[in-house]
Amino acid sequence: MKNTIVSISTPLGKGAVAIVRLSGPESLSVALKLFHCKKLNEKNITPRFMYFGEFSLSDNAKEQCLMVYFKAPFSYTGEDIVEFQVHGGVLLAQKIVESCIKAGARMAEPGEYSKRAFLNGKITLDKAEAIIGEINAETEGELNSSLQVTNGRLSQIISNEQEKLTTMLAEMEVGMDYPDETEELGLKLDIKNRLSNIEKEIDEIIDQSKSATYLKNGINVALVGKTNVGKSSVMNALLGQNRAIVTNIQGTTRDSISESFVYGGVKINIIDTAGIRETEDVVENIGIEKSKQNLKTADIVLFVLDGSEKETAEDKQIEKLIGDKLHITLINKTDKKRVVEKKENEIEISALENKNINKIKQTILDLVIAEKVDFNSLVLTNERQLSILNESKSILKEIFDNQNISLDILTMLVKKLWLTLGKITGNTENEDIINLIFSKFCLGK
Repeated sequence: MKNTIVSISTPLGKGAVAIVRLSGPESLSVALKLFHCKKLNEKNITPRFMYFGEFSLSDNAKEQCLMVYFKAPFSYTGEDIVEFQVHGGVLLAQKIVESCIKAGARMAEPGEYSKRAFLNGKITLDKAEAIIGEINAETEGELNSSLQVTNGRLSQIISNEQEKLTTMLAEMEVGMDYPDETEELGLKLDIKNRLSNIEKEIDEIIDQSKSATYLKNGINVALVGKTNVGKSSVMNALLGQNRAIVTNIQGTTRDSISESFVYGGVKINIIDTAGIRETEDVVENIGIEKSKQNLKTADIVLFVLDGSEKETAEDKQIEKLIGDKLHITLINKTDKKRVVEKKENEIEISALENKNINKIKQTILDLVIAEKVDFNSLVLTNERQLSILNESKSILKEIFDNQNISLDILTMLVKKLWLTLGKITGNTENEDIINLIFSKFCLGK
């Protein structure tokens, strides 16, 4: 990390402001070769103070901009950082970067700023991954999940558990070094009891995170039914916009249409499928096969019936295809006289009049996510972190299942547990994994 790096830290595109960031030991000297503000120099500059001056792009071309200096270790990376706030043109920002490279900096690699922050002890690995989550978050739930981790809740829990394990390891080492002065059975029972408390902590995080896949990827919902029952109208009502074409012609929807909306902090991915029926139309048949596939893979199915008509053989065939799949039956067209018979787990709706549309959304959440997600609790959406917690559970299971475990084997497994938990914060993770994680960051972060 002896090099000074530079890159654009704001998204490429036209805008009011673009930020170019330098980080490394020569950041200030590189910056002051190019930026001029009265008698400003390395000795009289004030950290975290915004300076207005001119950036020399060439002998004749100068850009009026702002510059701020963050002195190590009080910066994001833990190194000296300089940031230029320039007018938000793509070419201009690139020229600023090129000038800094000519003055002695080099181009930053993707995620290199955050990697330096990690290596300098400014952030833990779980916080670094949460930063990616914050940047990529599409729903309130996913954002809050990442914020809980960046605020340090996960790293604090892991650090506390590792401290407990360190104490246990010291006690067991003493027990093995002085066997005549240690009651081995009592020590092993005590260690197992304390390990069971750690297991409860891990279980609590895993249980709270069961809804994580839905917070991250959303709930996949398939709209199914025969032709002309109003599936596309239901989709438009759920989205609050005319996304799907609606006509009274059978087979209008020939392919699956996917859109998303957010409700209760959770993204819901809605798939309007082709009406399932017997047809000789080759193109429509392809769409119907897609409908059947979407029905199988969806988290929940919305089975739409025309409430103003009696059930047909086609309706019953679709109902049979759904089988035991988690579903809600939507009795559509309640603006007309109801004829269809009562169904279990039904909601009467009118896509035309927007009747009970929010009830559909709430019922989807209630059925798919069994318990209400507490966005203030620690909910992990990161698969790597969850897999490490499950790996830790396996180690604990191995300990608890072995009734006659020896003290040296118990010590070895507790050390393995300590190392495994440390992979979450990065204090025991190998360099290849660390490099892989930071490679997922965008350039300039």
